[in-house]
Amino acid sequence: MQNARKERRFISGKRKKSARFIGFHKKRDEKGFTLIELLVVIAILGLLIGLVAPAALRQLGGARTSVARQSIERMGQILDLYKLDVGSYPSTDEGLQALVTRPADAETWNGPYVKDSRPLLDPWNHPYIYRNPSDRPDHDYDLCSAGPAGHGDDSAHQICNP
Repeated sequence: MQNARKERRFISGKRKKSARFIGFHKKRDEKGFTLIELLVVIAILGLLIGLVAPAALRQLGGARTSVARQSIERMGQILDLYKLDVGSYPSTDEGLQALVTRPADAETWNGPYVKDSRPLLDPWNHPYIYRNPSDRPDHDYDLCSAGPAGHGDDSAHQICNP
Protein backbone atom coordinates (compact mmCIF):
# COMPACT_ATOMS: atom_id res chain seq x y z
CA MET A 1 0.00 0.00 0.00
CA GLN A 2 2.74 2.36 0.84
CA ASN A 3 4.47 1.63 -2.42
CA ALA A 4 1.31 2.61 -4.27
CA ARG A 5 1.25 5.96 -2.46
CA LYS A 6 4.88 6.56 -3.26
CA GLU A 7 4.20 5.77 -6.87
CA ARG A 8 1.34 8.27 -7.02
CA ARG A 9 3.50 10.96 -5.50
CA PHE A 10 6.26 10.50 -8.04
CA ILE A 11 5.45 11.13 -11.64
CA SER A 12 8.39 11.00 -14.03
CA GLY A 13 10.87 11.29 -11.22
CA LYS A 14 9.26 14.33 -9.57
CA ARG A 15 7.27 14.38 -6.43
CA LYS A 16 3.59 14.95 -7.02
CA LYS A 17 2.27 18.05 -5.25
CA SER A 18 -1.01 18.02 -3.48
CA ALA A 19 -3.72 20.45 -4.60
CA ARG A 20 -3.32 22.45 -1.43
CA PHE A 21 0.36 23.17 -2.16
CA ILE A 22 -0.28 23.87 -5.83
CA GLY A 23 -2.71 26.68 -5.00
CA PHE A 24 -0.35 28.09 -2.39
CA HIS A 25 2.63 28.15 -4.73
CA LYS A 26 0.63 29.71 -7.53
CA LYS A 27 -0.05 32.76 -5.42
CA ARG A 28 3.58 33.07 -4.37
CA ASP A 29 4.84 32.68 -7.93
CA GLU A 30 2.65 35.47 -9.31
CA LYS A 31 4.54 38.51 -10.62
CA GLY A 32 4.20 41.82 -8.76
CA PHE A 33 5.50 43.93 -5.93
CA THR A 34 4.56 43.91 -2.30
CA LEU A 35 3.42 47.03 -0.50
CA ILE A 36 6.69 47.17 1.42
CA GLU A 37 8.73 47.09 -1.80
CA LEU A 38 6.65 49.90 -3.28
CA LEU A 39 7.02 52.02 -0.13
CA VAL A 40 10.80 51.52 -0.13
CA VAL A 41 11.03 52.60 -3.78
CA ILE A 42 8.85 55.66 -3.12
CA ALA A 43 11.02 56.60 -0.13
CA ILE A 44 14.22 56.27 -2.18
CA LEU A 45 12.74 58.40 -4.98
CA GLY A 46 11.69 61.02 -2.44
CA LEU A 47 15.21 61.18 -1.06
CA LEU A 48 16.74 61.50 -4.52
CA ILE A 49 14.34 64.27 -5.51
CA GLY A 50 15.04 66.04 -2.23
CA LEU A 51 18.76 65.97 -2.94
CA VAL A 52 18.66 66.81 -6.66
CA ALA A 53 15.94 69.50 -6.77
CA PRO A 54 17.82 72.20 -4.81
CA ALA A 55 20.89 71.78 -7.01
CA ALA A 56 18.76 72.02 -10.15
CA LEU A 57 17.07 75.18 -8.87
CA ARG A 58 20.47 76.73 -8.10
CA GLN A 59 21.57 75.98 -11.66
CA LEU A 60 18.43 77.62 -13.01
CA GLY A 61 19.13 80.75 -10.95
CA GLY A 62 22.71 80.83 -12.23
CA ALA A 63 21.50 80.49 -15.80
CA ARG A 64 19.15 83.45 -15.40
CA THR A 65 21.98 85.56 -14.00
CA SER A 66 24.14 84.60 -16.98
CA VAL A 67 21.34 85.50 -19.42
CA ALA A 68 20.88 88.87 -17.68
CA ARG A 69 24.61 89.66 -17.99
CA GLN A 70 24.65 88.72 -21.67
CA SER A 71 21.52 90.77 -22.37
CA ILE A 72 22.99 93.81 -20.62
CA GLU A 73 26.19 93.44 -22.61
CA ARG A 74 24.25 93.20 -25.89
CA MET A 75 22.06 96.20 -25.00
CA GLY A 76 25.26 98.10 -24.20
CA GLN A 77 26.42 97.46 -27.77
CA ILE A 78 23.06 98.69 -29.07
CA LEU A 79 23.35 101.83 -26.92
CA ASP A 80 26.82 102.40 -28.42
CA LEU A 81 25.27 102.26 -31.92
CA TYR A 82 22.65 104.77 -30.78
CA LYS A 83 25.43 107.07 -29.53
CA LEU A 84 27.27 106.79 -32.86
CA ASP A 85 24.13 107.90 -34.71
CA VAL A 86 22.75 110.52 -32.33
CA GLY A 87 25.92 111.74 -30.62
CA SER A 88 24.94 110.88 -27.03
CA TYR A 89 23.30 108.14 -25.05
CA PRO A 90 19.55 108.44 -24.35
CA SER A 91 18.67 110.43 -21.24
CA THR A 92 17.17 108.74 -18.20
CA ASP A 93 13.78 110.19 -19.15
CA GLU A 94 14.00 108.80 -22.70
CA GLY A 95 15.20 105.47 -21.35
CA LEU A 96 15.53 102.33 -23.41
CA GLN A 97 12.37 103.29 -25.29
CA ALA A 98 14.64 105.61 -27.33
CA LEU A 99 16.01 102.46 -28.96
CA VAL A 100 12.54 101.68 -30.34
CA THR A 101 10.93 105.09 -30.97
CA ARG A 102 12.66 108.21 -32.15
CA PRO A 103 13.09 110.86 -29.44
CA ALA A 104 11.95 114.37 -30.41
CA ASP A 105 15.45 115.89 -30.32
CA ALA A 106 17.27 113.02 -32.12
CA GLU A 107 17.47 114.19 -35.75
CA THR A 108 20.13 111.66 -36.77
CA TRP A 109 18.33 108.73 -35.13
CA ASN A 110 18.69 105.72 -37.43
CA GLY A 111 16.51 103.19 -35.59
CA PRO A 112 14.69 101.28 -34.46
CA TYR A 113 17.67 99.61 -32.86
CA VAL A 114 15.49 96.96 -31.21
CA LYS A 115 12.79 95.19 -33.22
CA ASP A 116 10.40 94.41 -30.37
CA SER A 117 8.37 97.40 -29.19
CA ARG A 118 7.46 95.79 -25.86
CA PRO A 119 9.37 96.93 -22.76
CA LEU A 120 12.72 95.20 -22.36
CA LEU A 121 12.50 92.77 -19.44
CA ASP A 122 15.19 90.85 -17.60
CA PRO A 123 14.98 87.05 -17.11
CA TRP A 124 12.87 87.60 -13.96
CA ASN A 125 10.34 89.70 -15.96
CA HIS A 126 11.38 92.99 -14.36
CA PRO A 127 12.17 96.03 -16.51
CA TYR A 128 15.84 96.91 -16.90
CA ILE A 129 17.03 99.98 -14.99
CA TYR A 130 18.65 102.67 -17.16
CA ARG A 131 20.28 105.87 -15.86
CA ASN A 132 22.20 108.51 -17.78
CA PRO A 133 24.42 109.93 -16.39
CA SER A 134 25.77 107.04 -14.38
CA ASP A 135 25.97 106.94 -10.60
CA ARG A 136 29.28 105.05 -10.91
CA PRO A 137 32.61 106.67 -11.77
CA ASP A 138 34.10 105.92 -15.21
CA HIS A 139 30.71 104.93 -16.67
CA ASP A 140 28.61 106.96 -19.11
CA TYR A 141 25.37 105.23 -18.14
CA ASP A 142 24.03 102.51 -15.86
CA LEU A 143 22.11 99.60 -17.33
CA CYS A 144 21.10 97.12 -14.65
CA SER A 145 18.83 94.22 -13.87
CA ALA A 146 17.25 94.27 -10.44
CA GLY A 147 17.98 90.55 -10.13
CA PRO A 148 15.63 87.93 -8.72
CA ALA A 149 14.38 90.20 -5.92
CA GLY A 150 13.16 92.82 -8.40
CA HIS A 151 14.11 95.75 -6.16
CA GLY A 152 15.91 98.45 -8.13
CA ASP A 153 17.31 100.20 -5.07
CA ASP A 154 19.32 97.23 -3.77
CA SER A 155 22.65 97.65 -5.58
CA ALA A 156 24.13 94.55 -3.91
CA HIS A 157 21.82 92.26 -5.91
CA GLN A 158 21.77 94.28 -9.13
CA ILE A 159 23.48 93.00 -12.25
CA CYS A 160 24.91 96.02 -14.09
CA ASN A 161 26.89 96.84 -17.21
CA PRO A 162 30.64 96.42 -16.74
